[in-house]
Amino acid sequence: KKMMGLIKKETEDIAAKYGDDRKTKIVKRGAQTFSAEDLIADEDSVLVLTQGGYIKRTNPGEYRRQKRGGVGVVDLDTKEEDFVTQFLTASTHNDLLFFSDRGKAYQLKMYELPEGKRATKGKSIMNFLSLEQGEQVTSILPMPKEVKASEGLALLMVTKNGTVKKTAADKFREVRRSGLLSITLDKGDALICAQFVRKGDSVVLTTSKGQSIRFAEDDVREMGRQAAGVRGMKLGGGDLIVGAGVAPKESKDAALLVVSSTGYGKKTKLSEYKIQGRGGSGIKTMSITPKTKQLVGAAVVMGDGGELVAMSKKSQTIRTGLDEIPTLSRATQGVRVMKMREGDAVASFVVFEGGEDA
Repeated sequence: KKMMGLIKKETEDIAAKYGDDRKTKIVKRGAQTFSAEDLIADEDSVLVLTQGGYIKRTNPGEYRRQKRGGVGVVDLDTKEEDFVTQFLTASTHNDLLFFSDRGKAYQLKMYELPEGKRATKGKSIMNFLSLEQGEQVTSILPMPKEVKASEGLALLMVTKNGTVKKTAADKFREVRRSGLLSITLDKGDALICAQFVRKGDSVVLTTSKGQSIRFAEDDVREMGRQAAGVRGMKLGGGDLIVGAGVAPKESKDAALLVVSSTGYGKKTKLSEYKIQGRGGSGIKTMSITPKTKQLVGAAVVMGDGGELVAMSKKSQTIRTGLDEIPTLSRATQGVRVMKMREGDAVASFVVFEGGEDA
């Protein structure tokens, strides 16, 4: 009697815990062919890649927001000298394009990456991509599932020495496991950024010494995958491109966000940057002082909402609303966005558009 009572209670507990609607369907015909993708939920995931080449994907809810100027939470159980360099949100079903500093493109599905918590290290990217010794991934892009021909989607690549190149996105639909050459680089140059552009967009390049140039995307003609590109910006001695952004043609309230190595940042309305011909030396975008040191990156941001997640070399992470970063004129030095501890510096940052849910 006691045993039957216990079995009854346990069965009721199981029914209460797992008694939701049936998720599977019983059909008369035999099973169709399944792909791995059919068994994986199509949901958003955050991808994190570190300088040392560790990669993982996590649940977007793992990152909480903080006020500007805070010290931030530690992301990833990284080694002392390791820090986060890439951070993006995409669907688990997206094809991801990985671009390396050597000008090569690789492809993976988001769900092929290992899942982990915020404080876990992830796995070496060498397990997933056949990178050469010393080759670093500098950009990761989620490939849109469907693109209308009228949109004229292309890939814009930018190198640290100011070369730009545009290639039709369709040329990267199928990428073999060993990778494809996406740009032929000059000796000593490196690919720092690859982004999607559409007809009518404009491109903004920013240098470490605080110069910026804005030009129309159609100022760069479309080229084949092997081509070397054209000059996007003329650089002064010892200067390098640290950021490249794309501004959609319909964006009335777009701004350029810049962040310095000491944690200072600001937004400046994009309307303050007139469209020039490519190849010029640009105009000042931030006043570089001993306090700001140099710029580490720049991004084009749209309108209201959105967030900035900044990472330091010692793996501190801060997540703050873009609305908390003031919009100032071009020649100012900005406000403190992230408080740096002794001997630390901002390594990279990423922007989420669209408020708290981003």
